[in-house]
Order: sequence, then structure tokens, then C-alpha cells
Amino acid sequence: MTALQFGIGATNDVVDAPRDAGHKPGKPIPSGLVSPLVARSVAVFGFVAGLVLAVPSGFPTLALAVAVIGIGLAYDILLKGTAWSWLPFAVGIPILPVFGWLGATGSLPPAFGILVPAAVAAGAALAIANSLADVERDRAAGTASIATALGPGRAWAVQAALVTAIVGAAVVSAWVLAASDARVLLVALAGCLPLAGVAMGRGGGADRRERAWQLEAIGVAAVGVAWIWALFG
Repeated sequence: MTALQFGIGATNDVVDAPRDAGHKPGKPIPSGLVSPLVARSVAVFGFVAGLVLAVPSGFPTLALAVAVIGIGLAYDILLKGTAWSWLPFAVGIPILPVFGWLGATGSLPPAFGILVPAAVAAGAALAIANSLADVERDRAAGTASIATALGPGRAWAVQAALVTAIVGAAVVSAWVLAASDARVLLVALAGCLPLAGVAMGRGGGADRRERAWQLEAIGVAAVGVAWIWALFG
């Protein structure tokens, strides 16, 4: 999965390089740190390596690897810069825990019936938060996004509601599924991180909203890890 994400990220930078040169000169290709040829090579190597590494875990894991590439390329080439840019995140984020668990064990526990819908909401929330960080630059460049479509206020409210629902579902489901009180508390404490990111992203400049999005992403990952450990650790 790490290799696949390298491929998706490198492809994203190649596709965005012409626009980034005018609006994000610090990115790797516009800054001259990485040439387009090197970035393309990283993308190809990442995709090939990710597929090869998925083979020993069986066909379902390999199929998910192919799906991840398709989702990533759909975002990089087709949906980024549109009001539907959140969709690949909503579909792709749930694949991450499924890919890891299925590859390691060959099956999925029933509790993933809670994890997968929560991960869909998490993917959408993080995509909206990410678009909020770039809303001024997107407007200046004439680029559409979910934040430009909804407006910053409504976009913030939607992602705040999604993150709040995710944290609530994680805490309640951990408690209902008989995790110990200490472990439920750990899930709740982890939930403070993405909620702090939501609060931080309310207003402020682009740099602050960028840090808020990063805190949300780390926090959502922390909630997922804490929830899985609470039930299966």
C-alpha cells in the first residue's frame, strides 16, 4: 500500500506540475527538486512494486491493489479540481484498513461493518478539509472543489458534522462491543485530535487551515488505530 500511494502521489504531482508552477512553486517539480521524468519513474515503480507485493496475499488483496490504483488515477486525472474531488477519498480511505487486514489474515471480522462506513465518512471529511485549505488558491486559479461549490462556511460545517459523527460512532461502538473502560477512554482521547483539527480549521488563513487538515488526518488515523486496538488488541 505504501508503494501504491507513492505511485498515486507522484502521478498527482506530474499532472499538477503546470498549474503548480504558477500557484504552488514550492512543490517538488516546480521547485526543481524533482524532474518530471523522475516523478513518472517513481509512479511506475510504485504501481508495479505495489502489485507485486500484493500477489503473495492472494487474489482479493491483489484486486484491492488494482482498485486503489484506479481510484488514485481517477482522482489525479479526472476528479481533482472538480466538485467531486472528495469521492475518491470517500471510496479509497475504507480500502486501507480492509487491504491491511485482509492481506494479513485472509478474512474480515464482523466489526468491519462499522469501520468501513465510518471510513467512508472519514474520507469525505478529510477531502473537504483539504479543499478548505486551498479554497483561495482554487478560486484564484478558477479550479472547482467541494469547498468552492459549498462555500467555506458550509464546507466546514459538513466536515465538522462528519468528524463528530465518526468520533461518536467510534466511542459508542467500542463501548457496545465490550471493550474495557480504559480502552474506550483511549478511543475518546484519540477523538480529541480530529475534533481539535476541526475547531482549528474554523476561519483563519490558508496556513492555519492546512495545519488543521493535517491534524484532522493524523487524528482520524489515531481514532482508527485506537478503535481497532480496543476491540482486537
